[in-house]
Amino acid sequence: MARKYELKRRAEHQEETRRRIVEATVELHESVGLAYTTISAIAERAGVERATVYRHFPDERSLFTACTGHYLAANPPPDPASLHRIADPQERLKVGLTEIYAYHRRTEEMNYKAQRDLPRFPALAEVIAPYLEHWARIGDVLAAGWQAEQGDVRLLRAAIGHTIGFQTWRSLAREEGLDDSEAVELMAAMVRCIAQGSEEDSAPSKDT
Repeated sequence: MARKYELKRRAEHQEETRRRIVEATVELHESVGLAYTTISAIAERAGVERATVYRHFPDERSLFTACTGHYLAANPPPDPASLHRIADPQERLKVGLTEIYAYHRRTEEMNYKAQRDLPRFPALAEVIAPYLEHWARIGDVLAAGWQAEQGDVRLLRAAIGHTIGFQTWRSLAREEGLDDSEAVELMAAMVRCIAQGSEEDSAPSKDT
């Protein structure tokens, strides 16, 4: 019985240590970025030795996987399924952009530094591939419903993909000084113009 208790305590201690390492890494990634996060800094913040960090996470991929899972559990991106339930594509786009821009604002520091440092970490690109696929699904959902009536599907999809991007939001919010509601209205108007232009281009000429 004492042996089982000791094993349980040891497992709990190991799990607690792992959690501290992951939380410390996430905090550093958000504050200074991946490129400036060292194992020594992680160990110091987590209150462990460098060897302990390596014992739990022997390579970049294992550490990135744990940190990405931890961060996304606390900061889940918008759900494409809930947006899909909105029938009108214009309303769906505005609701979606409102949720997306609020998400970008909440996660700005992490997103900015992750995108800045991503080219230096091929392992991270592999780890976040499902996250990028999730955003592609959001774009597909927001593009649905425009295509049958309003023209060029590829052009509309590209425009919507641009509107949902973090860099688009950051440019509008930080460089142009728009609040999120203004940015939503501007991007929704852009998509409407493209849709209406495509529809007009495909309409028969009055002279024919």
